[in-house]
Amino acid sequence: MAEIRVESLRKTFDDFVAVADSSFTIDDGDFFVMLGPSGCGKTTTLRMIAGLELPTSGVIRLDREDVTFNRASERDIAFVFQLFALYPHMNVRQNIAFPLKCIGRPRSEIRERVEETARLLRIDHLLNKSVSGLAGGDRQRVALGRAIVRRPKAFLMDEPLGTLDAEFRDLMCEELRSLHDRIDATTVYVTHDQLEAMSMADKIAVMNLGYIEQFGAPQEIYDRPASMFVADFIGSPPMNFLAFGGALEKGATSVAVNGAQVAVPALRQDHGEAEFALGVRPEHIRFDDSAALRGKVFETEYLGTNQIVTLETAHGTVKARLRADTRVSAGETVGLTFLTERLSLFETESGRALRTALHDAAPGGVAHG
Repeated sequence: MAEIRVESLRKTFDDFVAVADSSFTIDDGDFFVMLGPSGCGKTTTLRMIAGLELPTSGVIRLDREDVTFNRASERDIAFVFQLFALYPHMNVRQNIAFPLKCIGRPRSEIRERVEETARLLRIDHLLNKSVSGLAGGDRQRVALGRAIVRRPKAFLMDEPLGTLDAEFRDLMCEELRSLHDRIDATTVYVTHDQLEAMSMADKIAVMNLGYIEQFGAPQEIYDRPASMFVADFIGSPPMNFLAFGGALEKGATSVAVNGAQVAVPALRQDHGEAEFALGVRPEHIRFDDSAALRGKVFETEYLGTNQIVTLETAHGTVKARLRADTRVSAGETVGLTFLTERLSLFETESGRALRTALHDAAPGGVAHG
């Protein structure tokens, strides 16, 4: 397998910027996920890495070789599509074997590698079955098998689980990650589903409007979002934002939110007069009758071991994730406190996170538009 390095990659279609100067490195053996909403540029980036689209500018290196303008067939990668793209007139064995036949491998080698791949994917009992009669999960395994059997330097996957129902999708997430680990693969995976990304990825690039908003490990992105977009896109429910204005001084450890002083991590630098937002995850909210910040309970959603409580505040709707046995009633007014060490601060106009004492280093791979 191989390292993939992308340097200042850009793709435009006339006046439309699909990918804007992206730079990142996928380490050898990483499971790397490009995550974002439809139209954010993630699939275009993947297609440029694959050689299916040529960049407007920038460099793509595969195993240190510049492959920016190489044909897809010259890059030693395997692509798995959302639609399985299987040959319906061939059985499972023939579908998996097809890439090896195309490059003229000996018949004995093809048989051995197909059977080895089928065992790895747990579909060896289906080798002589028609693909048209298979369930969705098995058809996806066949598509994966056709990619794996070539033993390429990297696997590129464009929303490969998008057509599966929820139960199969969860199962295939586990199996894909397990398969990745067993074959020591370098995998680039595109999805709009944050649960897929958070459960499988070693590193994630969160994309928006052609830019990489943040690049990092799943926990880093969840705990220290680099922008309001990332904070809102990652998490269910997403991060709450409480607006406030004023000037923030270096070293400040509290901010005034609707007249209530809220403790925050110490700021690393001065910030002039502006509009800001305090970001807090639902699970980092506590109820405290003595707190100055107040909210009125609107509704509760019971989820078994916990509940989501929706509150109306002076700053709009806030959602809190609490233990299921916490007693609350609609219409009740409660005080709200936050876990200081888990808070984020943002400058509203740019949407970028402010550096605090909790940031030992700036979030990795952050691109600015």
